[in-house]
Amino acid sequence: MVRWLAHGHINPNILTVIGVALNVGCGLLFGMGRFFSAGIALIVANLFDMLDGQVARLSGRVTRFGGFLDSSLDRLSDMVVFVGLMVFYARDTEFHSTLNVFLAGAGLMGSVMVSYASARAESLIPKCDVGFLRRPERVVLFIIGALSTHPGSTNFFANRMPAVLWVLAVGSYWTFAHRMYHTWRELTKLETKTQNVEQTSYSQAGPAAGGERRAEQRLVHKPS
Repeated sequence: MVRWLAHGHINPNILTVIGVALNVGCGLLFGMGRFFSAGIALIVANLFDMLDGQVARLSGRVTRFGGFLDSSLDRLSDMVVFVGLMVFYARDTEFHSTLNVFLAGAGLMGSVMVSYASARAESLIPKCDVGFLRRPERVVLFIIGALSTHPGSTNFFANRMPAVLWVLAVGSYWTFAHRMYHTWRELTKLETKTQNVEQTSYSQAGPAAGGERRAEQRLVHKPS
């Protein structure tokens, strides 16, 4: 499929936009309580999310704007899913849960902070993608929570979305803290290395500078 799309002159940015549109639909389905359909939509949406980068590389259409667009719209895709879940659990139904609304909101903020920390850190250090709860893991958890939702089922593995929200809420802040620590450690190493280089350069330049000063002094006191 990737080869067919690449040779068919399909713009990778179009695939990115289609994926985001499907994620918006997924958020709406979550808000309406149609969890299983939302899980299927989420799977299809993220197939497009995986295809856009591969098509761009195979067709030689990798651009800076394409990377920026993909990264920016990924944040939107994350947020609409969280908002859909918040709407569902905030509705006046038998599934109403203030706790789940809070967990979804906390997960939303945590996911944004994880992405922001990475983007900001990579302006200071080469790479900051540490942590166990990145976007692919979040998507997989959403799919598990959605497909396992069967109201009325007493199966242990059914209706796992509340558990997923706990993992997303706690795991996002853990990943954020991990990235903060990683960035601090890498910057500390970089600063220490820079100071060592400066000290070495100063110690090597010291004797030569001293010799020049002594030579200048001898020239000054030389009788005419």
